[in-house]
Amino acid sequence: MKQKLSVIGAGTMGTGISQLAATHGWDVSLIDSNLDALGQSRSSLHSVMNSLVEKEKFSLEESGEILSRIQWTSDIKSISDSKLVIEAVIENMAVKQKIFSDIESFVSNNCIISTNTSSLSVAGIASSCSNLTRIVGIHFFNPVPLMKLVEVVPVEQTDSDLIENVKSTLQSWGKTVVIAKDTPGFIVNRVARLFYGEALRIYDEGLADFATIDWAMKEFGGFKMGPFELMDYIGNDVNYNATESVYFGSNYNPRYKPSPTQKKMVDEGLLGRKSGQGYYDYSNGAAMPQPVEDKNSGKKIFNRILAMLINEAADTLNLAIASRDDIDTAMTIGVNYPKGLLKWADEIGIESVCTRLIKFQSHSDDDRYKPCSLLIKMAKENYNFYA
Repeated sequence: MKQKLSVIGAGTMGTGISQLAATHGWDVSLIDSNLDALGQSRSSLHSVMNSLVEKEKFSLEESGEILSRIQWTSDIKSISDSKLVIEAVIENMAVKQKIFSDIESFVSNNCIISTNTSSLSVAGIASSCSNLTRIVGIHFFNPVPLMKLVEVVPVEQTDSDLIENVKSTLQSWGKTVVIAKDTPGFIVNRVARLFYGEALRIYDEGLADFATIDWAMKEFGGFKMGPFELMDYIGNDVNYNATESVYFGSNYNPRYKPSPTQKKMVDEGLLGRKSGQGYYDYSNGAAMPQPVEDKNSGKKIFNRILAMLINEAADTLNLAIASRDDIDTAMTIGVNYPKGLLKWADEIGIESVCTRLIKFQSHSDDDRYKPCSLLIKMAKENYNFYA
């Protein structure tokens, strides 16, 4: 028996989710009230599939079969026979709540209702529904067909069997699944705030320029991209909005405080690669600035950012937002970090990480550098995250 997925929102994420499910044999209804968005989605996906045929990823027949499984429609009632519905519209709480209320009125009692939100409260979105046992967050990463990680985010009332069902379905679609508590930023967007935020803080303090900070993280940490390269790739508006969302959602935790430098970039329209300029100039013929390759200062930059990342990962574990293994998996697969942060902490020595953080806190008189209670406890008792 064929299984049906409905996706609400025909933007980049909704189109990618539809492609993924159809590729794995599901029938899909891709729904959007904006007819232009539906047309753009259809055209975009046909172009993607043609490209995949040219690259011999699929035969022409296979491509046609995948596309034939997707129905582009503006009729939300087409969701009625779905096994799973994924909402993938703009990150606006009121809009999502209205859609969830509509979904519940059209689907059967055993249909799973989910949101692809990256940072909003899943429980908040679902508050307009009467049956919360079938609600779950399913956070894909862009581009959906290529990115392996998916964060599954239950609410307190989500049925445990449903969580396993969703996990099994996603794994059958070739995804690596981690489970996260419904907290601001979940795992990846929470922990990664420190990669960008501390790099911006180092720049704001006048200690190094963008190119030097990026060089330090690649040279000494083995990161594929430095924080400023990555922000330009993601889009400075997208990255800033994620930081702002986690900052507000965490009741203004100083670790996530947005940088005035990044806000200025967004206000001036310097969004990165998509606008042609961000922290770097991407116009034709523009030369990339060269870093100051001083090993001592480079190691200091790397050690400072890494200590903050480890502290965040440890606090994520301490707050039971996710398991040790899921935190390390999320950061290596979701954002391509060279090592799991908790495993990295063991290699460095947890006491050493705590010492660095306390030193930063002392020099700056800033509580953002305060080691989390779990790190302090583990350092005192000489424990490791991994035996």
